[in-house]
Amino acid sequence: MTGPTATPQREAPAPLEGPIVATVTGGTIIWFVMFLGQLPFYGWFSDHGHAWWIWTCLTGAGLGCFGIWYVRARDAAIKRAATAPPADPEAGPGTD
Repeated sequence: MTGPTATPQREAPAPLEGPIVATVTGGTIIWFVMFLGQLPFYGWFSDHGHAWWIWTCLTGAGLGCFGIWYVRARDAAIKRAATAPPADPEAGPGTD
């Protein structure tokens, strides 16, 4: 965008790295606890048209389980890449 209202472009900040596995695990536990906490009141939720709240919590817990698997695999791949010897820049693709 050009003109008097254009904002100057800045370099993107570096991504934040933190305890990703712990964060995703904590979120998954929270979703599952919310599911368990609402489950005894299923009849009330169903009568008032809010049963989807319970299933949303269960879905969040299920997706969180997938997320735990994903971020653990990501962390393992990052650690493997950090300890692997550097690739030979002279070798072309597909040459071993």
